[in-house]
Amino acid sequence: MSLKIRLSRGGAKKRPFYRIVVADSRSPRDGRFIERLGTFDPLKAKDAADRLVLDAEKAKAWIAKGATATDRVARLLESVGVGKREARNNPQKSQPKKKAQERAAAAAAAAEKAAAAEAPAA
Repeated sequence: MSLKIRLSRGGAKKRPFYRIVVADSRSPRDGRFIERLGTFDPLKAKDAADRLVLDAEKAKAWIAKGATATDRVARLLESVGVGKREARNNPQKSQPKKKAQERAAAAAAAAEKAAAAEAPAA
């Protein structure tokens, strides 16, 4: 059984409110969970004291038992000081694909050739 520490959404339409829960990874997002660790209200100001309410001791205990936090929850846990989140970076994802790179190389070569042709005439 793979355990996740994740957000469970509540609140009205366009007014999100999240519970931080420990759940089986196969259970639905807002469905059955094992234990509630705290709450997160993204609509409150970032410096508001009750924006993130979390039982850090329970979170540490669940992580010790093998539960893994989702990326957003890992960020929240790091802000409380429970865990260290490794920075994620995928610079390859934003690069142009093969055909676009070929077109850019061809355009650069054509511009270079045109510049070389005008240089001796001047």
